[in-house]
Amino acid sequence: MTAGTEEEPGRVAYQGAPGAFSHEACLDLRPWDEAVGHETFQGAIDAVLSGDCHCALIPVENSTVGVVEPAATLVREAGLTPISDAWRPIRLALLGVPDARLSDVKTAESHPVALQQCTKALGEMKIVAVEVFDTGGAAAAVAEAGDVTRAAVAPARAAEVYGLSVLRNDLQDFSDNRTRFVLFTAPRA
Repeated sequence: MTAGTEEEPGRVAYQGAPGAFSHEACLDLRPWDEAVGHETFQGAIDAVLSGDCHCALIPVENSTVGVVEPAATLVREAGLTPISDAWRPIRLALLGVPDARLSDVKTAESHPVALQQCTKALGEMKIVAVEVFDTGGAAAAVAEAGDVTRAAVAPARAAEVYGLSVLRNDLQDFSDNRTRFVLFTAPRA
């Protein structure tokens, strides 16, 4: 039996902080594994190549923005072996500190690909997009700052993780917004 099967838990790498879409995907698709977050896609890939994690769950394509870069290029260059994939609905939420109102928000921070999925909605609300490394990391930073003018674009579940309020659900510009997550292992020798 190898680590990472349903019978024996393993470690699955993902890019992001707890509460990120990739973290959610790990919890939902690989609940028997320990989800191990990395700040970058390269960090998650390196964890697989070094043997620290037996696999990585990486977003490679989104129905709204297309190929998720740099993730798709990095996994191709690393020669990782895809073993399964799943398209998951992506519902973006605007999260703020508990006493914030939607009218208070001036900036929304998130991963660049997440921000590309809600440009119309943010523009209509006159909220300036601010790129950061991750959706979950954005939620953590907003919570830590405690500033009512800052919000995060992240999964609604991240509000629970970081003690934030959901100011608006379904922020994505297209209701059928989905991301394809691929489970990769190290290259076979």
